[in-house]
Amino acid sequence: MVDDLPGKHWTEPDGLHIDVRGLAPPEPMVAILGQLEQPDQTGPVTVHHDREPIYLYPELAQRGWHHQIIPTEPGEVRLSLTLTK
Repeated sequence: MVDDLPGKHWTEPDGLHIDVRGLAPPEPMVAILGQLEQPDQTGPVTVHHDREPIYLYPELAQRGWHHQIIPTEPGEVRLSLTLTK
């Protein structure tokens, strides 16, 4: 986990969590991709976002990550990211 990236980052038993709610673009993408590019990051990763990050999806696919939207409370988009390579 890289602490100097935007957003909040913490680890729970189910893996790394990244909270990018309230950040202006491109900070959410920078935070998420920065954490995923760490050599020891194999997932799963849970992302807490305030909107659907449609521009993130092609970047995830290019890096070998699969995304799934997790149902949650209104006003939050929660993604589960898993490494597919």
